[in-house]
Amino acid sequence: MIEIVKNKDKKRSTSSLEINETFRNDIEKGLLSNPKTLSSKYFYDKKGDALFVEIMNLPEYYLTRSELDIFKNKTKDLIDSFKMKVDSYFELIELGAGDGLKTKELLKSLTAQHYNFEYFPIDISSNALGQLKQDLNTEIPNLSVKTQQGDYFEVLDSLKKSKQPKVILFLGSNIGNMTDEQAAKFIYKLGANLNPGDKLLLGVDLIKSKEIVIPAYDDSKGITAAFNLNLLNRINNELGGDFNLNQFKHLPEYDETEGIAKSYIVSTENQTVTIKSIDISFSFTKGEKIHTEISRKYNDELIQQIIANTDFSIDTKIMDSKAYFADYILTRN
Repeated sequence: MIEIVKNKDKKRSTSSLEINETFRNDIEKGLLSNPKTLSSKYFYDKKGDALFVEIMNLPEYYLTRSELDIFKNKTKDLIDSFKMKVDSYFELIELGAGDGLKTKELLKSLTAQHYNFEYFPIDISSNALGQLKQDLNTEIPNLSVKTQQGDYFEVLDSLKKSKQPKVILFLGSNIGNMTDEQAAKFIYKLGANLNPGDKLLLGVDLIKSKEIVIPAYDDSKGITAAFNLNLLNRINNELGGDFNLNQFKHLPEYDETEGIAKSYIVSTENQTVTIKSIDISFSFTKGEKIHTEISRKYNDELIQQIIANTDFSIDTKIMDSKAYFADYILTRN
């Protein structure tokens, strides 16, 4: 049994902290769970963003390079899979656009071939969208860019009313951070916000050997470890925690039969951590794990299972040169 000590006799000291209620509530819920969990969506503060950029450029981190390979070298296959006529208008909508590194390759090709479309990047970060629009205005000045800040489904619901043909991009194997049940619900909900004939380009990491996958989540420079542990640093900074990062370590695990990579933060000794804004002390035993992330790997069978009860069917599958990664093109029935 994990001991949790409630600090009843201490007053909350939060006046100097800018506290995001959702963040605080999720951290409390996760650390009260057994086993403990922390959501990967909280990796991305300013430092976390910078660390992830470093990760994407690491030699061990094949994911970005693999999908970029598809977008650079199989652009024609991607465009052909959309089944859009050059002179027929459509909307290209990207969920979680970020810096648009891969998408720019597709946008340049579509524009060069004079396709009649508009690009709708959706992201929760207004800063990311502003930077992306600025970059695109410079790199592809004739492109119509309509940034959309907010929740994916709220934006899609508003765009659905236009009845125009749509191609949705959900890249980077972001769906792999969901359980299969969550992914099935997500894809179902996407279908509910689209019209028959609309397309979904779903980028996924494929199941492969442990020798390839583990280094992507445990690089030789320790950048991924710093990225994972930075979540504790964020709790310290924003919620008044007293995690000693020297007493925790990063631990990745991968079972290629199961096809799921998991990341953990592990306590290296028996210890107690207090988070002032939550007003709770959490006890950790030596070797106790905090689960922070899953990264699901896929094959055709798993994708078929996930979309089985949705409105989508698979049109085609486009892989990179090493067959590490795949972009599945699905059609809304």
